[in-house]
Amino acid sequence: MAGQRTVVRRAPGKLFVAGEYAVVEPGNQAILVAVDRYLTVTVSEADTDVVIASDLGPDAARLRWHGGRLVGGDGRTPHVVSAIETVAELLAEHGLPVPPLNVSTSSTLHENGRKYGLGSSGAVTVATVDAVSSYCGLRLTREERFRLALIAGARIEPKGSGGDLAAAAWGGWISYRAPDRTQVLDLARGRGVAEALRAPWPGFAVRRLPAPAGLSFQVGWTGSPASTEALVSDLHRRRSWRGSASHQKFIETTADFVQAAVTALQTGDGPALLHEIRRARQELARLDDEVGLGIFTPALTALCDAAEDVGGAAKPSGAGGGDCGIALLDDRAPHDISQVRQRWAAAGVLPLPLRPALEGIEA
Repeated sequence: MAGQRTVVRRAPGKLFVAGEYAVVEPGNQAILVAVDRYLTVTVSEADTDVVIASDLGPDAARLRWHGGRLVGGDGRTPHVVSAIETVAELLAEHGLPVPPLNVSTSSTLHENGRKYGLGSSGAVTVATVDAVSSYCGLRLTREERFRLALIAGARIEPKGSGGDLAAAAWGGWISYRAPDRTQVLDLARGRGVAEALRAPWPGFAVRRLPAPAGLSFQVGWTGSPASTEALVSDLHRRRSWRGSASHQKFIETTADFVQAAVTALQTGDGPALLHEIRRARQELARLDDEVGLGIFTPALTALCDAAEDVGGAAKPSGAGGGDCGIALLDDRAPHDISQVRQRWAAAGVLPLPLRPALEGIEA
């Protein structure tokens, strides 16, 4: 059990490469990449109850257990709270108590309170699950850490795909297919968290992918934060679109270019990958034009145009509406890369010095 030790875990942020929106439906594939900005969680001994501190606020929150849930606090750290509660359920099923905990989080996924859209909620959930479970003496595999984190995350954001959690857990470039989160939550509620870690999750799959061959991965931040949950929820509310022929076309087209992009990564075919990323941009634009979600902002459009004008490919990353865009450019053409970054700056897009994080959650 815990004793006097301290456990530190850090999880990387993420960016979507292809498959946004479609991936929220079970079994649909997306490509993500973990990036080298991190969320760090430190767990140590507390005098009593659970104390949660964050670098986003000056004051720590003291919570107490009541009926298997943590109560009190200021509500600023719901993903941390849900992660602790989910680990506590697993401990209880093993007949183990939850010791008093100090849980502290710090992040490079934001700067001075500015949110970049790099998946901080997913990273903090994975890091908290791993740090607390390790502190309490549980030995979990990578997939078990992911599954615990998905249960915890789905209790907060049931419409989220969990792709950010998978990127944080596995690291690198990955292909991801989401399970049905409602079924997962029902399984955990009805048969227990331990059983939910062992049971099959239809539709769920994760596999590592090689990095793009001959291409430089560039990221630009638009300066405008966006809410993925709000945009995805907005799409879910468009009942006339869901189930329509246009909806089906979006799912089928997305599945086609995502699989083609996976194949291009696996075979090292850079030109083919660029083609599929351009298709991804076009399909997101078609969705945006038809449904009016606001995926493309002027800054994101300028980001994409600058990359395509030099023969590259670019698109919004994630739900759009702000946050980041990604570009793939010929890594043998540094002048083109410099030109794109200059055009981004002129359009108010901040180039971010990000690289793929080759490993996921780590001590």
